[in-house]
Amino acid sequence: MSHIPSTPVPHPTVATVTYLPTAHPAAAGSTPESAPALGGSVSAPSDLDLVEAARRILADHMGADTVLAAEVMKPGPVDLDAFDPERPLIPAWAKSAEGWAAYSGQRYRASQRAFRRWVRRQATVNGHVAQFGRGRVRMHDWVIGFEGIQTQATAHQAVIATREARVAARAARWTPALLKQKKTAALQAMDRAQTVATQAVAAHKKAKAYRRKARAMRAGVVYGPPATAMLTGYATSGVLGLTGAALATFGGGAFAGRHQLETETDWSQDWRSLGDGDTMNAPMLDSVFQAAKVIGAEETLRIVQMPMLDARGAWSAIVDLPPGVPAKKALRAQEEIASAFGVEAAQVTLTKGARAGRIELYVSKDIPFTEKGVPGPLLALEAASNFWGRISIGPDVRGLPISISVVERSGLVGGEPGAGKSGSGNTILLAAALDPRVILWLADGKGGGDLDPFKNLCEEYEGDADPEAFYQMLLAALADMKARYALLKKLGKRKVTEELAAKYELLRQKLLWVDELMLYTTDEEWGKKITKALRNLVSRGRAAGIITFCATQKPGSDVVDTSLRDLLSIRWALRCTTPEASDTILGRGAAAAGYSAKTIESEMRGAGFLWAEGQNPVLVRADYYDDDQVAELLSRAYDLREKAGTLPQGAKSLGTLLREKGEADADILAVLADVFDGYEKAAKAQAEADNKSAEEIENTRIDWLPGSVLIESLTAAGLSITSEKLGALVARTEEEKKKRAWPGSASNIAGYTFTALTRTVNAKYGLTA
Repeated sequence: MSHIPSTPVPHPTVATVTYLPTAHPAAAGSTPESAPALGGSVSAPSDLDLVEAARRILADHMGADTVLAAEVMKPGPVDLDAFDPERPLIPAWAKSAEGWAAYSGQRYRASQRAFRRWVRRQATVNGHVAQFGRGRVRMHDWVIGFEGIQTQATAHQAVIATREARVAARAARWTPALLKQKKTAALQAMDRAQTVATQAVAAHKKAKAYRRKARAMRAGVVYGPPATAMLTGYATSGVLGLTGAALATFGGGAFAGRHQLETETDWSQDWRSLGDGDTMNAPMLDSVFQAAKVIGAEETLRIVQMPMLDARGAWSAIVDLPPGVPAKKALRAQEEIASAFGVEAAQVTLTKGARAGRIELYVSKDIPFTEKGVPGPLLALEAASNFWGRISIGPDVRGLPISISVVERSGLVGGEPGAGKSGSGNTILLAAALDPRVILWLADGKGGGDLDPFKNLCEEYEGDADPEAFYQMLLAALADMKARYALLKKLGKRKVTEELAAKYELLRQKLLWVDELMLYTTDEEWGKKITKALRNLVSRGRAAGIITFCATQKPGSDVVDTSLRDLLSIRWALRCTTPEASDTILGRGAAAAGYSAKTIESEMRGAGFLWAEGQNPVLVRADYYDDDQVAELLSRAYDLREKAGTLPQGAKSLGTLLREKGEADADILAVLADVFDGYEKAAKAQAEADNKSAEEIENTRIDWLPGSVLIESLTAAGLSITSEKLGALVARTEEEKKKRAWPGSASNIAGYTFTALTRTVNAKYGLTA
């Protein structure tokens, strides 16, 4: 700023001086008028004062200790707006003391600002440390390269080819040589499979070698120069040289990462999939539910329980859907969610949580229930089971045991052929058989013998797939139900309890199991009668202690009338071919709500949706018992029922039936029957030891025993009886009184025939062997 006096002067003078913060005070002896006023200006400063101030600034900031005032501003009049003809863009003011001071201060302030900007930038993504971090990641990614993808692909091909070669070799080995064409074809297939497997393994080894070579070369390019510089610097200059090399390396890394990309090239973040072994996290859950159209693209889930990996390798999480999105929307999108996860629909289990919008998510590592089934807890029982309590069904997808109560309930088991209905039904049938208090009535509509092992334990058994015989069984069950209600009414009770069943023989629990119900209900003559009687029994029999279970393939309205089907409260849907077939078992709308037995894979034999307790079906696999284990359990059940005296009349031994009469003569006859039975079992065991045929063993009979043997057995049983009394009790014909030979006896001795014993038993008590 220039100040022009009001009166003419010979030449213009500088009227204003701006002192920079670094300028020193005026020299000693200077007049007070030379100090700046608060407004920043003084009146008429001398030229020497201005030149001295500029000289001091230049001396401090430009290192010019000897700056002459004459060189800065020559005496005489100066036109501050004049321009040098040789430098027309540089005004005369720039050569004045004020111009020199402004120029020197600007450079200082610019350097100060640049330093502050550098310090502030270090804490941001543009700092040198951040740049070095990006550069290190980029160089490492470049060293790793993409050869690993090819190596993984060849490894997968090698595994598949090797597996196929083993299968082909096994097929060739077990193909009979008698089938020459098939044997030759199998051998040729084996050779081809082995050739392919050998080539695949060689390709995998080659890919691995190429990957090692490529990575080694790129690693030498990236890590070689820094390592060489650090070693050379340390060897030549010690720590100072090592530090310089480290700084140079740092600078090179920062240079490589100097540019921050808007989207970093992180190939692992492109798409995460549980099927590829990635980790489940909150961003993945958001992406999956967005891809499945359960939530919007801008919506997110609220994580209630963070994703966790259990010991079985499965992921579980609990999430809340956005406000206004019901849980059923996610349940219906099970297949879409499974696709987004990169797994099969059978691996994903979605259940509704405690709230309307809460989802409990469980994703298995592999397709569940494809491994060999394991037996349930019945094999470990040392005593009888309790059919009044909870019955073990099997594990769910999490491996947790599922149990149900069948008291005052009825059930329906359905599924396509081969889904495992018979094996699944064994969990309930065996539990009932091992409780000696339960009465078994079984009907096999298939007539295939699946229920034959239970025959000896049944009071009523229909195994010929005869609709008329089954209808008669239902009439007998209805008569029993009426008798039960008559007793309950007399006792003043509304329903059968465990205490009443233990006190009154008539009120024991009864299980009616109907396999392949379709054959009975679709019969032209008896179908409607059977449906009506069965509906009556199911609706009224529960409170009377009669439990009914029906198994069939597809319980549609043409097979099972809806009025009967809706009464069966426990639903167990095994694998079905269509969602509609699944709905006929679980109920209308179950498939749309996400519970469809169609999603059950064929490998998941014995698995199904069980809807027994709670508001949602549960995917469960029935405990599996093989034929030997079933026979073992049924043998144990027979012993339990024999000890408890609850064997059916047809299945009880003759001795047991005689003892139930409670008479002295009956006890004697019971001992005689047991002796004959024991000798017959011993004779059959000896025949089996002699390697006789099955027919000969089956026809082995003991029809005669010496009287002395029988009297000794009676004495051992605590029954004292003479031979005369025994002869009077068991009447014999003259032919039966004839003496016979007996091993160990030198002469023929008298005895009794089994025919004479059974004739006596039938005459006195009406019993037959």
